Amino acid sequence: MNQESSSKDNIVRAHIWVKGRVQAVGFRAHVEYSARQIGRLTGWVRNVGYDTVEAVTEGERENVERLIQAMKEGPRSSRVDESKVEWEEPTGEFVQFGVKRSI
Repeated sequence: MNQESSSKDNIVRAHIWVKGRVQAVGFRAHVEYSARQIGRLTGWVRNVGYDTVEAVTEGERENVERLIQAMKEGPRSSRVDESKVEWEEPTGEFVQFGVKRSI
């Protein structure tokens, strides 16, 4: 097995929701910045309703887990009361990580 296929096998996809004081506190910008700092992550983050932020990300498991941790911690002015992570099959559909329009 060559290096390229072994790292491709290590790509995972996580669908993450955090609930609490996560809006009007720079939460999406925090997640986008964290994803770019960690590097090699693709996907999106958006607000849902009035107390939830949702994200989908793909990358190497270690990097995805670092982003999940960053979301659970949030920026200083936020408060995360609940978090949920669902692991899904990676699709490779994303080119980069960015903020998506709220729903």
